[in-house]
Amino acid sequence: MEQAEFRHERLVEVYDAECTWSREDDWFVALVGAEGPHRRVLDLGCGTGRLAVGLAAAGHRVTGIDPAAASLAAARTRPGADSVTWIRGTAGDAPADAFDVALLTSHVAQIFVSDDEWYDTLAHLHAALEPGGVLAFDSRDPHARAWDRWNGPDTYRRVALPHGRRVRVWTQLTDADEGIVSFTIHYRFDDGTDLRSDLTLRFRGEAELRTSLAAAGFTVERIGGGWSGEPVGHPDGELLVLARRR
Repeated sequence: MEQAEFRHERLVEVYDAECTWSREDDWFVALVGAEGPHRRVLDLGCGTGRLAVGLAAAGHRVTGIDPAAASLAAARTRPGADSVTWIRGTAGDAPADAFDVALLTSHVAQIFVSDDEWYDTLAHLHAALEPGGVLAFDSRDPHARAWDRWNGPDTYRRVALPHGRRVRVWTQLTDADEGIVSFTIHYRFDDGTDLRSDLTLRFRGEAELRTSLAAAGFTVERIGGGWSGEPVGHPDGELLVLARRR
């Protein structure tokens, strides 16, 4: 199933078990806080709501938007979820001129594979932000070739789930060509159930991101390469983007 890790209830549970609070979340919380207290934040592709709830706990007014019903169902069960506005939908469902900050985290920006998808998403985010509002997101630097590590024995792991259950997980790279990378995540549960999630991501370089943001009406303030403020080319392999609506 395409993007089943976000859409299938059992795989959403695995995602939550693997993807706990991290330095990446700290980076986004600090970025929003630097814009001031009580910011109106749009978390696009909020998934199971880890960061959205964390931002709300920090005093911000947060709206989480995601197209995956299973992910949103999990988000709504989190402690503190009542302080977040949850919307099942896409960027086009965000109200206009309603936010000070818009975020795409956990490399959600790479899910928009075609240029039309990406430019359409940027246009909706531009409309959702107040003039001067901030857009921030993470995207993997294609020069780091992260996909080379998404295949083979090194990807095998056992994930502990609630109530003592476990699942074996591994990744199989299926295609990598001209910045478009496809792979399958395999899941084998202790009860014998086998599931899979097929994903395709777009790896855009720094120049391409700058060009697309400028065309969508944003001014890029900075692009970093590491979670502790390092420049592009750091071994973290990131492109950490901060742009502002003109």
